[in-house]
Amino acid sequence: MTFGSLDKLKPMLSKLTFGSLVGYCSGYAMKRIGKAVAFGVGVIFLGLQGLVSTGYIEVDWLKIKDDAMKSADTTGDGKVDTEDLKVYWRKFWKMATHKLPDAGGFSLGFLYGVRYG
Repeated sequence: MTFGSLDKLKPMLSKLTFGSLVGYCSGYAMKRIGKAVAFGVGVIFLGLQGLVSTGYIEVDWLKIKDDAMKSADTTGDGKVDTEDLKVYWRKFWKMATHKLPDAGGFSLGFLYGVRYG
C-alpha cells in the first residue's frame, strides 16, 4: 500500500476513528454504570431483606416482582424475554447513534468498550 492510497482512506479512517473512540468511551461508561447499578440494587436488596428477616419491616416481594415485570414487558405478552430486550436495545441504539456520522465505527467501538473496557 502506498501513501497515495492512504490519502484516499483518510476521510474514512477519520470517521472510523471518531466513531470508534466515542463508541469505546460509551461502551466503557455503560459497563461501569451497569456495575454500579447492580451494586446499588444488591446493597438495597440485602439491606431490606435484613430488615425483613429481623422483623422490622414487611416487604411484598411478589408485588414488587409483578410491578417490575409489568413495566419491563414492552411487548405486553406477560413475560420479559429477548423480544423485550430487542425493543430496549433498538431504543438505546437509535438514541446513541442519532445524527452520528459513522454509526458503524461507533458500534465496533461500543462493543469493544463493553467487552474489554
